[in-house]
Amino acid sequence: MNHKAISIRPFIGAKNYEISRSFYRDLGFEEVVISSNMSYFKSETLGFYLQDAYVKDWIDNTMVFMEVEDVQQFYRELFTLDLPTKYKGVRVVPIKVLDWGSECFVHDPSGVLWHFGEFKK
Repeated sequence: MNHKAISIRPFIGAKNYEISRSFYRDLGFEEVVISSNMSYFKSETLGFYLQDAYVKDWIDNTMVFMEVEDVQQFYRELFTLDLPTKYKGVRVVPIKVLDWGSECFVHDPSGVLWHFGEFKK
């Protein structure tokens, strides 16, 4: 089957919608407000929907992987943002080198786990 896909846009929830919106803007995503309880956050041609919806089991099991061109550079820039100081519950985990490549992790204010990684070339 040939999907001829143009994009894939996961939906993620937020424990506190306004705090999460601010967090993702600080993380470098551009926000496009869709309604009072949903925004589309994008980085170039990639993006996701943030909803003003919180289901603990859903959020606790949500992970998003975003491939970046240079995970070392990404982590350096991420580190300078000092997001854990600004947002309660946010954690930044340093780069781990694995057999397939390297990645660092960010837990957003709601607990969504982001993987930012670079595959071996």
